Order: sequence, then C-alpha cells, then structure tokens
Amino acid sequence: MNSEPTSPKLEFGAAHADDARQRSGSLRFWILAATVTALAVVGLYFVRRTHSIPTRLPVSVFAGQRISTPQLRLTGKTQAATSRAILAPLLSGQQFSTLTVVHMIPSGSRVKKGDILAEFDRQAQLRDFVDKQAQVEDQNGKVLQAQAAELAAKAKDETELEQAETALSNAELNMRKIELVSRIDAEKYQEDLDEARATLAQLKQTFLLKRKAGAASIRILEIQRDRTRETMAHAQANAALMQARSPIEGIVVYTTIWKEGTMGEVQEGDQVRPGVSFMQVVDPSVMEVHVQVNQEDLAGLRVGEKARVHLDAYPDLAFSGRLESIDPLGKRGDFSAKVHNFSATFSIEGNDPRLMPDLSAAVDVDRAGASEGAMQ
Repeated sequence: MNSEPTSPKLEFGAAHADDARQRSGSLRFWILAATVTALAVVGLYFVRRTHSIPTRLPVSVFAGQRISTPQLRLTGKTQAATSRAILAPLLSGQQFSTLTVVHMIPSGSRVKKGDILAEFDRQAQLRDFVDKQAQVEDQNGKVLQAQAAELAAKAKDETELEQAETALSNAELNMRKIELVSRIDAEKYQEDLDEARATLAQLKQTFLLKRKAGAASIRILEIQRDRTRETMAHAQANAALMQARSPIEGIVVYTTIWKEGTMGEVQEGDQVRPGVSFMQVVDPSVMEVHVQVNQEDLAGLRVGEKARVHLDAYPDLAFSGRLESIDPLGKRGDFSAKVHNFSATFSIEGNDPRLMPDLSAAVDVDRAGASEGAMQ
C-alpha cells in the first residue's frame, strides 16, 4: 500500500488557524481583565469620595481663612406659649349626646377675659329648669301640708294623753274610798284603775311611734323636694354653661375636629359632643416654634443656642430665636427603628400681627457660632 504525501500548503494553513485562535482568546482575556480593573478603580474612587465628604464640617482655619459649615435648618410650626382650649360644656344631671352651636365669634378676633366666645342652644335646659321649678313648688307644698297634719295629729294625741292621765287620777281617787263602797263597786273601781293605767301606757307608747312615723313621712317628702331642687339647680347651671367665655385675653383660633365623617372647623348650626375642644384662645405676645430634630442633628444642639426663624407664608419676616428645650424621649423614625426623632422648642423674640399659631416655619441654627463656642 502506497501513502500519498502531505501537502506543505495544507500544513501551513492549519498552523496559521491555530495561531489566530490563540491570539483571539488572549485578546479577549486582556480586554476582560482591563474592564474589571477599570470598574474596580471607579468603584473605589466613589467609595473614597463618599466617605471623604462629612455631614458636618467642623470650623477650621486653612491658609489664614476660617471655613464654616452651612446652617442647620429645622422645620416645624408656630405655637403660642400660653393658650387655653375651649371645650364644649360638660352638662351635669343628665346625659346629652350632642350640643348645637347657635353663635360663634369669628376666628382671629381679639378677646378679653370673660368675653363670650360661643353659645349653644339652651332651650332644653331652660325648659327643664321651668319644669323642675314648678315641681319643687308643688313638692314644697306637700311638705308643708304634711308638717301641718303632723302638728294636728300631735295635738290630738297630746289631748288624749291628758284625758288618759285625768282618767287615771279619777280611778286612783275612787280607789281611796273602796272601803266605803260595796264589793261590786270596789271591783268596778279596780277595773277602771287597771284600764286607765293600760290606756295611758298604750297612748304614751303609740305617741312616740306616731311621731317617728310622721317625721319619716315628712322626711321622704323633703328628700323628694330636695332632689328635684338639685335637678333644677343643675338645669340652671347647664343653661349658664351654654355660653363659653374666654379664660384669658388673646386671639381666637378655631380647632379642626372630626364632624360628619370629615375633618373641619366648627360652624354655626353644627352639633358638637360635650367635652370636645373646638376652639382655642392664644396669647400672641409670646410665640414659639416646635420642631422635630433627627437623631443625627441632635448631638450638636445645645439649649440656649441662637437661631433665626422664618415663616413660609411671609418670606419677608424673620425673627431671632433661642433653643429653650429638647424632649429627652424620642420617637422612632418613619424609615428606621434605629433612628429616632426628638421634639425641640425654640422661643421667638419680638412680635408681629402676622405671627399666628399653626404657621409653617423654618429655624436656622448657626452651627458656626455653636462650633466657635465649643472651641473656646
């Protein structure tokens, strides 16, 4: 068997193909390695850059110039330092489900102590007062009638006692002449004496029982009269409570309450449950701002720090403020249970007619001034 010789051209083509495949795989490897290295470098750069930017930069001196951090801004609402809640009256004596408002002073009105703020319908209380007053007069007449009857019965019983005592005295006199009369008359005198003694003893005993029974009957009528009189007094007091008066001097502010399935302010004609706060009287001379402070920002705050208060509704207004207090107990945040929010109160210096409660406010705390004080 003869074998055919291999062509040099075929061997050269196969070797060239293998070399091309090796170069292509090596190129892909280096491209992949370069891509991974570039991604790693970019990621490391952003990680270092993120960690290198602090949330609060301390005050420092560089090249002869002082660099201060931006101010810390907190948001909250304005409130009056002195305020009084006006409640729908709590009526005594009876249970009322709702009270109808018939008159209210406009919101924003300035009032003095004792001024009428709101009036509720008091027709039911006045009607109840008139009914109970008539009932008291009727029951008082019954008491007087029972007292007069008791006095008459007592006089009658006292007369019977005197008659029994007289009969006993006569029987005792007859017994003294028993030796001078017949045996039959002597026995009759003895029976009369025994009967007189028993009658007197019985009358004395029943006299005390009648007096106790009469006093008890009168007392029952007096208790009924006093209860009705107390109910009448409650109705009179309830009618007086239908007028809500201002406990302090200040400005009237309506309070939003739940009514008829929605939240809203009370208006004339609405029905309010007893004990519900539907209005406030605030003293605008001393105002403050209540804000929520994040746990991260709390560490740098100190009571007494100065601040600047701005009102969102009036951008041209600005007041000086001061941190007065920080609530030591915080509440968990909305996004993390490990981060808490704390309530803080800033006082507002000065006053303005436009400065009212429940206005959105921004408080700028001078972190540079706080850092300078910490460095000193």
